[in-house]
Amino acid sequence: MRLVQVMIPAGKRAAVVRALDEEGVDYVVTDETSGREYTAVATFPLPTAAVEPVLERLREAGIDERTYTVIVDAETVISRRFEALEEKYAEDPEHSGDRISREELQAKADDLVSGVGTYVLMTVISAVIATAGLLLDSPATVVGSMVIAPLIGPAMSAAVGTVVDDEEMFRRGVWMQVLGVAVAIGAATLFAFAIRTLALVPPGIDPLALAEVSERLAPNVLVLVVAIGAGVAGILSLMTGVSAALVGVMIAVALIPPAAAVGIGIAFEIPRLVLGAGVIVAVNTLSINLSALVVLWYEGYRPQRWFREDDARSALLKRAAVLVVAIAVLSVFLGGVTYDSYVASTTEADIRTAVGEELETLGTGAELIELEVERGGTLPPLDTERVVVTVGAPPGISAEEVAQSLDNRIEATIGEDVQVEVRLVAVSRV
Repeated sequence: MRLVQVMIPAGKRAAVVRALDEEGVDYVVTDETSGREYTAVATFPLPTAAVEPVLERLREAGIDERTYTVIVDAETVISRRFEALEEKYAEDPEHSGDRISREELQAKADDLVSGVGTYVLMTVISAVIATAGLLLDSPATVVGSMVIAPLIGPAMSAAVGTVVDDEEMFRRGVWMQVLGVAVAIGAATLFAFAIRTLALVPPGIDPLALAEVSERLAPNVLVLVVAIGAGVAGILSLMTGVSAALVGVMIAVALIPPAAAVGIGIAFEIPRLVLGAGVIVAVNTLSINLSALVVLWYEGYRPQRWFREDDARSALLKRAAVLVVAIAVLSVFLGGVTYDSYVASTTEADIRTAVGEELETLGTGAELIELEVERGGTLPPLDTERVVVTVGAPPGISAEEVAQSLDNRIEATIGEDVQVEVRLVAVSRV
């Protein structure tokens, strides 16, 4: 619930009082003695869902943005008339629920966007901690970096600016998102390069061998689910007045670790990591913005001036179309990676089955100990380049015969020429 205070200009008192009476609002009007153009102040409690329609009604009575309107949270209101007002809006499907007013939404979006200096500093700290966490292969450290990332504000303000036709808010949100991603990647690159140069990590370390880094190497279509969910949760937290702190962590999950992985890829000269993690950053940023836009428009937020609604709708459709096209293009890469993962798993399973059957056919008592499938290429799906088979067999078995047999069977299974290396390990059975 909210407590609203409205300054009433000269000549508008009767119209404002009549509008509040018609809306069934329990109000108090006090005289204003400051000697300015205002003659009175109206104070009244409202259910959260009633704020926007009541303010619209007051605008019709002559209250506009040139007057002072203050909206604050109210803990408790004890009044039978207020209970009746709550019941009225609870039964109204258009305004029921905890959705805050357009004015509150804009104010909260503005509050989430901190000053540029603070924003850059917090992003740098978050990216550096995330980079350290990735190189330490420490999930806890990576999670900690997300808590301080200030990325929720720009994404939400860009969506709000589009829907309510606030071009300045939209442009600032977009600019700060670009700035945040660039700063995060730059900070991660410099930090990772410094660590490598100063030998603060073991010489010859392969970042791709670290689980936290390899996760960002080959993204699949499931990253879209994470990003869309983060965008929906972020905008819902904003429009219902719920604290956005925890939701901000979810948005940081989608952006900060992959941005740090891009920096590591640049510093350690791993183009595959730069490409894979870079696609994650781009797809997640676009998906968060798209989902926030769609949810806001679906929930009925519109510009304050009705004649600007068509312009806002046109801007939303154009920006949503650009986002959809960009996501679709990047999703081709995600789909390729997903398909490549499927091909890799099925190929390995087929080879493993074929090797087991071939060894059983040979009747030498040999058994498969280990199978390694190496795949290569630039873009997915990758090609199977080398298969290493470790076989345990009794002493005296012809290694050449086993190797030739397995080579023929593996190539027949996958349907292409491939380098097969068979390692024979003598196994004595007592």
